[in-house]
Amino acid sequence: MISSDFVAPDFALRNQHGEIVRLSDLRGAPVVVVFYPYAFTGVCSGEMTALQQSLGDFTAAGARVLAVSTDTMYALRVFADQLGLGFDLLSDFWPHGEIARAYDVFDDELGCAVRGSFVLDAEGRLTWSVRNAIGDARDIGEHLRAVQAGA
Repeated sequence: MISSDFVAPDFALRNQHGEIVRLSDLRGAPVVVVFYPYAFTGVCSGEMTALQQSLGDFTAAGARVLAVSTDTMYALRVFADQLGLGFDLLSDFWPHGEIARAYDVFDDELGCAVRGSFVLDAEGRLTWSVRNAIGDARDIGEHLRAVQAGA
């Protein structure tokens, strides 16, 4: 797992609408980066729904939520539309898993990200993280409390 002195590497990934989202453009406010294995799976759908239900609280705390998977941008668009998600789903499709690898949450055997979450402060430094096995859902409330504790 990544140490607490970790400064998040910059990345530029396409969201579900084809727009480039660059992490460095979000400096000045906290960012929650949530890696997940696959769109359309039960646990991932549940976590994304929980993030959506808490999105107002994250926004009120000044935080931006970014969810990253190795799915294609097109699959992420359908996934977001199906679930009514109002935050960025970012495609780490090509080079496959490059950003997940930079965060040390890529599973080479499965070819996807594991469930790793990172709360970054306004300067992009890690303030909190959690890593769960692929089948184990994360507590989104813990993410929100971590953002609020750093505010």
